[in-house]
Amino acid sequence: MPGHATPLLDEPKTGRLTIQYGPDAQSDITENPPRFTWLPVIEDEAKYVLRISQDPGYDDAATTYYTQIPLNFFTPDATIPAGVHHWSYAVCDPKSGAATTAWSQTRTFTIADDLPETPLPSRTDRFANTTRAHPRLWLTPDRLDGFRKDVKADPDHCTWATFYDKSVLPWMDRDIIPEPAGYPNHQRVAPIWRQTYIDCQELMYAIRHLAVGGQVTQDQAMLDRAKEWLLSAADWNPTGTTSRSYTDEWAFRVNLALAWGYDWLYDQMDEDERTRVRTALLARTRETADHIIKHANIHLFPFDSHAVRAVSAVLIPAAIALLDDEPEAAEWLHYSVEFLYTVYTPWGDKQGGWAEGPHYWMTGMAYLIDAANLLKGYSGLDLYQRPFFQKTGDMPLFTKSPDTRRATFGDDSTMGDLPAVKIGYNLRQYAGVTGNGAYQWYYDEIKRTNPGTEMAFYNWGWWDFNFDELVYRTDFPIIEAQPPADDDKLRWFQGIGWVAIQQQMQDPDNHIQFVMKSSPFGSISHSHGDQNAFCLAAFGEDLAIQSGHYVAFNSTMHQNWRRQTISKNAILIDGKGQYAGKDKARAMTSTGKIEIAEDRDDHIFIRGDATAAYRTLSPEITSVTREVYFVHDSYFVIVDAIDAETPVSVDWLFHANAPMTLGDTTFRYSGQKAGFYGQVLWSEAGNPLITQETGFAGVNPAEIEGLPVSTCLKATYPKAIRHRIATLIVPYPLSAPRRVFSFLDDQGYDCDLYFTDADDRSFKVVVPKTFDVGTSPTTTPKKETK
Repeated sequence: MPGHATPLLDEPKTGRLTIQYGPDAQSDITENPPRFTWLPVIEDEAKYVLRISQDPGYDDAATTYYTQIPLNFFTPDATIPAGVHHWSYAVCDPKSGAATTAWSQTRTFTIADDLPETPLPSRTDRFANTTRAHPRLWLTPDRLDGFRKDVKADPDHCTWATFYDKSVLPWMDRDIIPEPAGYPNHQRVAPIWRQTYIDCQELMYAIRHLAVGGQVTQDQAMLDRAKEWLLSAADWNPTGTTSRSYTDEWAFRVNLALAWGYDWLYDQMDEDERTRVRTALLARTRETADHIIKHANIHLFPFDSHAVRAVSAVLIPAAIALLDDEPEAAEWLHYSVEFLYTVYTPWGDKQGGWAEGPHYWMTGMAYLIDAANLLKGYSGLDLYQRPFFQKTGDMPLFTKSPDTRRATFGDDSTMGDLPAVKIGYNLRQYAGVTGNGAYQWYYDEIKRTNPGTEMAFYNWGWWDFNFDELVYRTDFPIIEAQPPADDDKLRWFQGIGWVAIQQQMQDPDNHIQFVMKSSPFGSISHSHGDQNAFCLAAFGEDLAIQSGHYVAFNSTMHQNWRRQTISKNAILIDGKGQYAGKDKARAMTSTGKIEIAEDRDDHIFIRGDATAAYRTLSPEITSVTREVYFVHDSYFVIVDAIDAETPVSVDWLFHANAPMTLGDTTFRYSGQKAGFYGQVLWSEAGNPLITQETGFAGVNPAEIEGLPVSTCLKATYPKAIRHRIATLIVPYPLSAPRRVFSFLDDQGYDCDLYFTDADDRSFKVVVPKTFDVGTSPTTTPKKETK
């Protein structure tokens, strides 16, 4: 129609919790092609056209168009030449692909030379040449034939004999697990949650392992027993106690059990039985897919830990098993692949970091690895080529070394045990992918130091390592272990705000681990109110710990203690820490930033700014920073600086596994293998009152019955508008205690702190000061110990 205006494109501003527009001029692009993301329009059915050009005017000769894109994220199927490029998008006609709205604003990005090339084949080509025969999960029919021959020639081929004896045969005689009854009065309680968690996981073990065992050995009795388990599970109510809406992690396991059973027992069922299983699998997968895509909207709000995990844990295996049998399966599979190739991971950074911490890195990566291996085995799509996956093994390697227990951040189900065995298996996977011998070393260390925990809830409730071993040996090489290099001791995960020091990690008797966090992710999800906090382990023992126990999500221990700043080696301001509640938007604003992390030869220097995190509860604060000096690979000097508009008191917190010996300005801890002493060197606002308390305030005692209780030291500084606090921490093995001597010169405009050790190595720290800290005359109270 003449004069008809082109409709405007709905192009709203992004929020802290939403997906962002990218790439743009500020993007640090690490792979070619870059990944394109934008906020979707309100109509779910909308399709988009994307244009990319080296000409800002989008001359057709210099512009590439991608049409009928069904999602608001996209990875091209071809690389882009190095140089400056421009892009924009519009809503398009679903048939012609022509733009039906105005184009978005143009964004500009730069592609560097020699980036890793990681295009994603188009939907048309992606699965065009994949088999539609069964099985498809792990082994396709041609590979299964070859595997049968290999096992017949060598019963222990790829550890088959171990898997068969320990993880297949026991399920032949086990009673079939009945459908769970759920919670009493449908009120969630931790013991029922854990037991049903294991029951649903064992259901999956029984079906998957009997099916695989029967198909490889062609044992008909075993295949029949596998089918009995499968048909029983297929009759469980998809909207009942194992539905996603009731308890999602129970549902994930039932979903996976049905997917493996449907795929590996397809030829063992008649059409009525296939329909029975397929109907149950479809209903359960649809519920999870609808939640991920339509309700959680992870393509708009990607910071949902369980929904993102379910892409790998549920959608990919179920969609592969159902492909061509159900029309929805192809859409789910394309959505999942494109999410993993484009948006994944919302928790990560280019250094391979994971904002939720090493334990939830373990969980997220475990399911990602399963999905990546299924995709690679079925279609050849290789997620591991993406740069993030080439580096992400560094996250646990540097933030949770094999000899530590409570010396890192985030939720952790191991309850003070050594790192879970699965972290080692994940690292071994990345050793096979990257050839990095340090990752294989980590796996070997976990196997050496942590045997016998395979049946612990946090292992057995998630993984059967005999199956994991079988799959890995089938598809990947064993890499020669190589201990971490002595000179590779600092890792700064800049995008997630974590920094870690690993001094002589390969030698536990002389090892020092120090981890500090100040994160732009704040306290969202499995992160806590711990910006500018630190943890320390040394000489085979945890010293400055993350206190408390992750007994269950949303328990009083979790909400009132472990997530809160009170449980960290951090500071409180007028008794308050950082926001760590359930409001996701507010949690995402409770942020910090690691500003510097440098190895300066005679020391490592780290500086974190947690001002925004503390202002969530203490708006009078104008600045909160912490500087850490790790001097001569031996001791730590920590300088805290707090500025406020009105006078505030500061509690300086330090958590240990047991009570400490307190002095007026000192504190000392002696553990089983190692110890430390701390000393307040200088405080501009005056001397502190040092106290300690053993226990967890505000926690239901029943939740932690039988669990160890830690001790919190509190150094309370008098009210002032300006605090400058310098603290010395000296760790040592009990067999060889250490001393660091110090003195200060506080005349003039700075406080100069001088240090020397037994080897006559000197060091100096300068703390700027003022002469108006805003204090009123006070009398320091007498020291008390609880």
